[in-house]
Amino acid sequence: MSTIHLHQTTTSTPEQYIAGLTDFGPGRSKLFGNSADEYLEVHHRGRSQADVTEGSGGIWERLHYDWSDPNRVVLTTTDSNVWGGASGHTYSFTRQPNGTTDIDVVVVRDGKNLKGRGLGLVLGTIGRRVLERAFQLRQGHRSPEQRG
Repeated sequence: MSTIHLHQTTTSTPEQYIAGLTDFGPGRSKLFGNSADEYLEVHHRGRSQADVTEGSGGIWERLHYDWSDPNRVVLTTTDSNVWGGASGHTYSFTRQPNGTTDIDVVVVRDGKNLKGRGLGLVLGTIGRRVLERAFQLRQGHRSPEQRG
């Protein structure tokens, strides 16, 4: 099992970042490279929760999104072809007095088969840089409200 901790400071508010994170519309892959449009399926979306299948490159996972806490979003893997156990993502937001927001992300990857265990090992080592780079690129995104 690999656990990866990421941290960034952004000018986005938590609400803006959550709006982008929970925008499951077309073009999601522009912000989330591991969420190709052909894999994206929204099974249910409520006011503060969603059940979504995402993936790319032959890897998919069904995630339960919970953004009922305005300072935290929890994505729990409920099914996947490679991830199991404690897999998921937790985004925590801390508003700063200067108007910026600190975002801490914990990504847990618990492989449920040989492919998943191998990918978890790669993510825990060299893959961390890929996740960090993708996380940094997202900082410049605009929420649907800002695009409008």
